[in-house]
Formats: sequence, structure tokens, C-alpha cells
Amino acid sequence: MKSFSASKKDFVRNWYYVDATGKILGRLSSVIAHYLRGKHKSIYTPNIDVGDYIIVINSSKIHVTGKKFKKKLYYYHTGHVGGLRKKKFSDLFLNNSEEIIKKSVYGMLPKGPLGRLIFKKLKVYSKDFHNHQSQKPILLTI
Repeated sequence: MKSFSASKKDFVRNWYYVDATGKILGRLSSVIAHYLRGKHKSIYTPNIDVGDYIIVINSSKIHVTGKKFKKKLYYYHTGHVGGLRKKKFSDLFLNNSEEIIKKSVYGMLPKGPLGRLIFKKLKVYSKDFHNHQSQKPILLTI
């Protein structure tokens, strides 16, 4: 018996949308990463992108547990000597709530070219409106 390896003709990409209102950030992100990779499909192959597209709406209404809203920090480096910078979760949430979900999901995807390819299928919006009605997305209940 031969091992099965998915190819482009073997699968169809679906579009799903998720309403993030009242959802907890980490739990929501892990489900989104699961669907982006395609692990919910029977034809899942680890080295091929077989996942679906995910649209997240209402990212400004997400919740976090504990004291993360006040204490959680995001670090980044400018590339210059002494260029380590940090942003508070609360500041990032108020200014750009889409970025929080993107950072959380990106950290759960594989690193390298495959992970970057998979990440492009994530669309995040802070309001309850998105521009992908023509794809007829299916509501994903979490």
C-alpha cells in the first residue's frame, strides 16, 4: 500500500468566517491555525498547503484572560544596535486590534516558506463587515 500525498487536484479550498465577539484570543487562534493548515481534512499532508481561507470579523471585541490586557508585551527589534522595542497589549488592542489576532495565529503556524504561504489565507477585520461576500464564506462556530 502506498502513502497518500495530496496534490492540487485532490482538494478544494473553502472559505470560512468567524465572529470573534466574546471569544478568548488563544482558543480562537488555535482553531483558526488548525483550519488554515488543513488539519480538519482527511487529505491533510504536512508539507503541502491544503488548508482553507479564514475571515475573522469583530477583532476589536476579543477577550483575554487574567491580567494580559494590562501586562502582556509584544517585543520586536528594529535591526539596529540597541533596537529592542516593546508595545503593550492594551495599546496595540486600541490602535490595531487586527494585528493581535494575526500575531497570535502566526506564532501557531510552521516557520519558514510554508508557514508564510499559509498565513496569507487569513483575513482579519475589526468591524463586522468584510469584502469577501462573493466567495460565499461559511460560518465557523467555535
